[in-house]
Amino acid sequence: MTALVYALGVFLFLFGVLASIALHEVGHMWPAKKFGIKVTQYFVGFGKTVWSVKRGDTEYGVKAFPLGGFIRMVGMLPPAKDGEQSSRLSAGFFGRLIADARAAEADATLATPESRHFYRQAWWKKVIVMSGGPMVNIFLAVLLLGFVFMAIGIKQPTLTVSQVSDCVIPASEGARACRVASDGRADPIAPAREAGFRTGDTIVSLDGDKVTSWESFSSAIRDSGGEQLSVVVERGGERRTLMTTPIVSQRPDLEDPTRFVDVGFLGVVPEDVRQRQDAGYVATTFGEYGKRTGDALVHIPQRMTGVFKAALGLEERDPQSPMSVVGASRVAGEVASDDRIEITDRWVALLTLLGIVNLFVALFNFIPLLPLDGGHIAGALYEAARRGIARVRGRPDPGYADVAKMLPIAYTMASLLIVMGVVLIWADIVSPIRVTG
Repeated sequence: MTALVYALGVFLFLFGVLASIALHEVGHMWPAKKFGIKVTQYFVGFGKTVWSVKRGDTEYGVKAFPLGGFIRMVGMLPPAKDGEQSSRLSAGFFGRLIADARAAEADATLATPESRHFYRQAWWKKVIVMSGGPMVNIFLAVLLLGFVFMAIGIKQPTLTVSQVSDCVIPASEGARACRVASDGRADPIAPAREAGFRTGDTIVSLDGDKVTSWESFSSAIRDSGGEQLSVVVERGGERRTLMTTPIVSQRPDLEDPTRFVDVGFLGVVPEDVRQRQDAGYVATTFGEYGKRTGDALVHIPQRMTGVFKAALGLEERDPQSPMSVVGASRVAGEVASDDRIEITDRWVALLTLLGIVNLFVALFNFIPLLPLDGGHIAGALYEAARRGIARVRGRPDPGYADVAKMLPIAYTMASLLIVMGVVLIWADIVSPIRVTG
């Protein structure tokens, strides 16, 4: 049964990823067709064609390797300008690559009216077409996360105690039983246990100050290691004052859970209650996710070094390192099949993971380098700026921006992405990130 649920979790996640890819390409195709650009192909996947059908100008289909998708628009690369074939640009290895790329588009370009070529469109139309895909992913991320936060709700800690620790175990030692020994190596008794805290107690005040949230109470405890405190709790309709001294113990850093710091520890766990959030919470949390995703993108080159070493077995895999779709699917399967997690929490985890994947895909595609969408957007904006400056200075219109000149960067970038993808997939097989114990 566990294996079946694991497989179901992987399948549902992969289905969600493929649906996101398909909708990403629709985000490009729909405005392109609205602007009259000829779209010859719409495919999900790469490699050999598994199935396709022709409708109008466009061939729709699925390819063998579902690791992405694409649409093909006529005139993505403009033809060479007069005299360019004999210029220095057309000489050498990269010059031949550019010439070959133009030649590959020649038949479709010549058979299509210029008004339907992508490169002939106004710069703002190009921006809309190329940003359509990532914007669909952002929309899907907002939709998924919004559904999780506003419809299902997330668990929020209350001031009611659900569990009292028996002893103090350093966070770096993970989950284990309390150690009892007569040679002085026993784990210290948890301060909450010594003070008389019980399951069901509701925390009212700390050192005479009213406590309004678990976050404020927990923060005060972490800052009060070694200091005696008085805590008023409500128990069975009566209020009791408990005296306790939080012990200094190794706990996870709130900013970076993979790092440990010495802070005050009491030994009480709050009762969680699922609460639906409002649109403001969705917007704030989405902004935080966006910031973290952007930071992750900036540090990908640095973190890929660790992934490469983990793939070779030279060091442990960093839990914060990037994953491929193979690793993310594995995480989805582990979460779905972990019977220690409530069913609702499993759905929350899977939908949140899919939302974060969509957010990552969107921000990654906005990187202003070919062959990513952001490279074409940057080309369109450069064209707009160049034409605007020429207009202001009273000079002739310089015409369209020739993104073909950026193909050497595109080929280099594509090669790096392929290598990175292979390393990530291999690392996810031989040294996977696990989220459940």
